[in-house]
Amino acid sequence: MEKNWYVVHTYSGYENKVKTNLEKRVESMDMTDKIFRVMVPVEEETEVKNGKSKQVSRKVFPGYVLVEMVMTDDSWYVVRNTPGVTGFVGSAGAGSKPTPLLPEEVDAILRQMGMQEERQVEIDFQLKESVKVKEGPFANFIGTIEEIQLDKRKLKVHVNMFGRETPVELEFTQIEKI
Repeated sequence: MEKNWYVVHTYSGYENKVKTNLEKRVESMDMTDKIFRVMVPVEEETEVKNGKSKQVSRKVFPGYVLVEMVMTDDSWYVVRNTPGVTGFVGSAGAGSKPTPLLPEEVDAILRQMGMQEERQVEIDFQLKESVKVKEGPFANFIGTIEEIQLDKRKLKVHVNMFGRETPVELEFTQIEKI
C-alpha cells in the first residue's frame, strides 16, 4: 500500500479543529503508520485596513483538510469518524474508497504554501535571442526574448505584428529556438 494525499470535507470554519482532533485520534488509536500528515492549506496575505497593513493567513480551500495516508479500512474509519468531518472528496458514497490527489496537484499546493521547493527549470534561452512561437495565438511568429521570469516560468517576447514590436508573455514550453 502506498501513501497518498486525500481531501476531507469538513464543516466550514472547523478546519483547524478537525486537524487537531484527527491528529489526536491518530495518536490515541495508534495509526501513525497509516496516517502521516494532516494539513489545512493556508497562504499569507497582506491586508490593508485604515491605512495599516498586516499579515493575514487565509485558508486556500475553506471547508477542506488534506490528509496524507495509506488508505485502508481502518485508516478510512479513523478519518471518516473524526468529529467535524463530513466525508472524503472523490468517493462515490456508501463506504466507497475516495480518489487520491494527483502528485502534481499536491506539489502545486505545497509550493503555494511554501512547504516545497519549486523544481528548478533549466532553460536554454538567452536575452535578445530570436525564437519561434510553437503554440497559442501567436504560433509561427518570430520574436526576440526581452525578459526571462524564472519564478513564473514565463518569457516576455517581442513579436513583429503589423509592422510593430508587440510584447507577448509566453511560457517556456511555447517557444523554440530558430
